[in-house]
Amino acid sequence: MKAISSFLQSLAWVSAVLFVCAGSMLTYEVTARYLFVAPTIWAAELSQLCLIWGTMLAMPWLLAANRHIAVDAVTDRLTPGVKRLCHLLAMLAILMFSAVVAWKGGEIFLDSFSRGRTTGSMLDLPIWIAELAIPVGFGLLCLQALFEIANPSRGSENPEQAAS
Repeated sequence: MKAISSFLQSLAWVSAVLFVCAGSMLTYEVTARYLFVAPTIWAAELSQLCLIWGTMLAMPWLLAANRHIAVDAVTDRLTPGVKRLCHLLAMLAILMFSAVVAWKGGEIFLDSFSRGRTTGSMLDLPIWIAELAIPVGFGLLCLQALFEIANPSRGSENPEQAAS
């Protein structure tokens, strides 16, 4: 379990670096465009790739660390047993949804890869680079949902304790 936690932490750091890169590229683009009247052809598209990959790679860590947005006005008032049941049902929903998205996203990626589709922009990158993030990210989220289901301490009264 420690190896999985370290792997997820590594993905979170990769995501953080990708977000910083996206912000840096966009800052450069705005500066180049409005201050020097010399826009780039690469900054917007590469920053989009960084944002897509950063978001997809961060999802399993967010689930493991219990950092997803949660509306808990009702569940906070439930007994620990009912909270665990709600957590299990939520993880099952995430598991099913992420499995479907990973599967369908994989089909879209394979189709674009085999056809050689590109972005159609001035940079004209292969579109599969962005599309691959969906099956990878949701596949990892699906696996993390399985780990959450298998971990009986999750869904307890103190989620921060269960995440560590």
